[in-house]
Amino acid sequence: MKLRGFTLLEVLVALAIVALGMMAVFTQAGQSTFATIWIQERTLASWIASNRVTELALSPSWPEIGESGGEIEFAGRRWRWQEQIVATPSPALRRVDVTVALAERPDVIVHSAAAFLGQPPPPQLVSPWSRATPLDEGALQ
Repeated sequence: MKLRGFTLLEVLVALAIVALGMMAVFTQAGQSTFATIWIQERTLASWIASNRVTELALSPSWPEIGESGGEIEFAGRRWRWQEQIVATPSPALRRVDVTVALAERPDVIVHSAAAFLGQPPPPQLVSPWSRATPLDEGALQ
């Protein structure tokens, strides 16, 4: 009577194939997790940069040429932002470059943004987006 079954060599080859497959699965899962974290950090940093540019655009005063920076807590993490404001060939425009990094890794820039800001209107002009204007007050009488 002849017994049929797997030899030790066949079992070892099968285990090696399964081990290689599992290593590929775990490597892919790790890369996916890393990519998800990186995308989340880039998204949050882009929001911070956009918020900073919007703050400068809505400011009643024109930003001074130079560099500045600060830290902010956003989405439960500390972030460091740096901005550089430079003159452009047009005297009515200034370029703003904003970089954002995590506070614990300030040398690794997560996101950068660039924008151009126009000179704000003189204070005598009233924005069409304001709630009350001198014309509205006179029209009510």
